[in-house]
Amino acid sequence: MKIGGFQKISLIDYPGKITSIIFFSGCNFRCPFCYSSELVLPERIKEHPIIAKDKVLGYLKDRQGMIEAVVFCGGEPTLVDELESFAQEIKALGYYIKLDTNGSNPRKVERLIEKQLIDYIAMDVKAPVNNQEKYNLATGCHVDIDNILHSINLIKSSGVDYEFRSTIVPGIHTLNDIELMAQSISPAKKYYLQQFIGEKETINQNLKNTKPFLYEDLSIVLNKIKEMFDICEIR
Repeated sequence: MKIGGFQKISLIDYPGKITSIIFFSGCNFRCPFCYSSELVLPERIKEHPIIAKDKVLGYLKDRQGMIEAVVFCGGEPTLVDELESFAQEIKALGYYIKLDTNGSNPRKVERLIEKQLIDYIAMDVKAPVNNQEKYNLATGCHVDIDNILHSINLIKSSGVDYEFRSTIVPGIHTLNDIELMAQSISPAKKYYLQQFIGEKETINQNLKNTKPFLYEDLSIVLNKIKEMFDICEIR
C-alpha cells in the first residue's frame, strides 16, 4: 500500500465534517486533465515520497475527537489491495470514511459498502456513459463502460450518502456532453460540475492554456439538468 500524500485537515472534502485526506498512489486511468500526475504516472510515483501507514494512523489516533472523518483519495483507492483492512483500522478509531473513486472497480466498492466501511462516496463521471469513444478520450485509456454503469447504479441504491461530479474540460467535453452525463446518472441525489483550471499542472501539458467554459454557459446547462437531481451545482 503506497500512501503518496496526507493532508491533515480539510474543511471542504467531506460535507459538514473536519477531515483528513489520504492520497493513494496508483491509478488505472490517465485522464489528460488530471492534476495529480505524481500519484498516477509510474515514473512520477517512483520519485514521489511514500508516507508510512503507521505515521498516518498515529496522527489519527492522536486527533480522535478533533478530526471527524477520513477521505480515501488518489490516484484510485479501490486499486489498493489492503484498502478494506486499512478502512477497518480507521473505523475502529471512530472515524467516518469517504471514498473518492472513478467507478472502475464496482466489486471493491460493493465490498466496502457491505462491510459498512464507508459512509460517503464521491464518484467522478468522466464523460457520457453511453459514448465509449468519448469516455476513452476523457480517461486516456480504454474503459469498461459496464463497470462504470454498475458503480453508478450500485452507489445510488447503496443507502450510503453520495455525490457524482464531473470536471468539465473544453476540447474534451462539449456543453451537450454535460446534459448526456446528467442523463447517464439521473435521477440521483447530488451532481456537481467542476470547472477545469488550466493553470495547474496536468498529465497532458497541452491543456495548460485551456480556458474553462464561461460560467454563464455552464449556468444555462445547469438550469436544463438541475431538476434531475436533489442538488446540482457548479463548483
